Amino acid sequence: MESGLRAPARTIQVSSHSHITGLGLDESGKAKRIGGGLVGQEEAREAAGIVVELVREGRLAGKGVLLAGPPGTGKTAIAIAIARELGADTPFVAINASEVYSVEKKKTEVLLQAIRRAIGVRVVEQRRVLEGVVASIKYLRRRSPFSPYPTLAGARLVLETKDDSLELSRVPPEVAAQLYQLRVREGDVIVIDAETLEVRKLGRAKGRGKKLYDIEVEEEVEIPEGPVEKTKQVVRTFTLHDVDVSIAAQRAIFTGLFAVFGGEREISDEVRKKTDEIVKKMIDEGKAELVPGVLFIDDAHLLDIEAFGFLTKAMESDFAPLIILATNRGVTKIKGTDIESPHGMPRDLLDRLLIIPTRPYTEDEIRDIIRIRSDELEVPLTDEAVDELARIGSTRSLRYALQLLDPAWIIARRRGSRQVQPEDIREAERLFADLKESVSLVEKYKDLMMV
Repeated sequence: MESGLRAPARTIQVSSHSHITGLGLDESGKAKRIGGGLVGQEEAREAAGIVVELVREGRLAGKGVLLAGPPGTGKTAIAIAIARELGADTPFVAINASEVYSVEKKKTEVLLQAIRRAIGVRVVEQRRVLEGVVASIKYLRRRSPFSPYPTLAGARLVLETKDDSLELSRVPPEVAAQLYQLRVREGDVIVIDAETLEVRKLGRAKGRGKKLYDIEVEEEVEIPEGPVEKTKQVVRTFTLHDVDVSIAAQRAIFTGLFAVFGGEREISDEVRKKTDEIVKKMIDEGKAELVPGVLFIDDAHLLDIEAFGFLTKAMESDFAPLIILATNRGVTKIKGTDIESPHGMPRDLLDRLLIIPTRPYTEDEIRDIIRIRSDELEVPLTDEAVDELARIGSTRSLRYALQLLDPAWIIARRRGSRQVQPEDIREAERLFADLKESVSLVEKYKDLMMV
């Protein structure tokens, strides 16, 4: 790649909810029907807005949040929106409760590492960057001897500002992967760090690009001025866990343990103490500031009594992130006990949580969600196809309807259509089963199935 860009230190993983920009509230804290990339769930979003204000005012110490509702009602989306409202560089860590149970690490170590990944350290630096509007982008693919499918070999990219234009004809695969994960397209304003090669998408350039539907899900930003390649004051946010891993790796090399340290093993209390000392010194010298983030634990009912006890104590820490739990369970047993409790959680923990309920979406809301998601995936749908998917979403499940978008687009392209029609949706529905149909098939052929 031009401009002497080097390989990045790490690759960024991007959530599938990357189109969410916030809770979509007006100045009085009332939820717009469609806003911030979210649809419906007005009461839950307004409650989440109050949570954001409590965090900003420091009034949520020792407490957490529980999102409770049926599957597919936007619990993860609301958690991400809370983090977006707290700031663009607010760390957001999402784990499933089942990930806590590992043969390599204690469950308390897994939770502690997740908590420290959700606490950021904000540092302001002068960095060499490439910044501009994406005028054109084309992904390059190649066959790999290790995979039957084509892999990303790089990309060709043209960036423009109001005063300059730069063609990047050899974008390396690691950058192309980030562009693909961020769903970068023409009209997006992006920044590439020339040293780490980390990519950030700032939003849609005002007056550039087009939308398939009249629903805005991305923030519009001004077109940058000056040269594409420049030195710019950049705010970077590390996490306490990043520093923990770095110090542990340095100590491993220093002591002759040359195995690669990837953070998969447990980190000692001594290393964490050293990290805290370094960060405290940077904060005292005015070189950095602490950024408490959000730790989101989905399927929280899968945690056991020991893990719940650890989280209860963690909430009382001075530097704890906002801990958001989510569950779709009613009254059930607390794992590791014979005690039944609401949501499968100890009552003393529930007393510390602000509980936000979510409800099933209406058919009109499902229709709007499908339009937003199809725009994000760049899958053009006719109005009739949107109605067909809305019907499927309301009668079967929203997740199933959204999963049919990409298969239906392939079916439409095979017959030479530039838009997905209702018959393409029905064909995809015929080929791919939803959960209920899969269960019925298992029941039908249970005598032939392996056990």
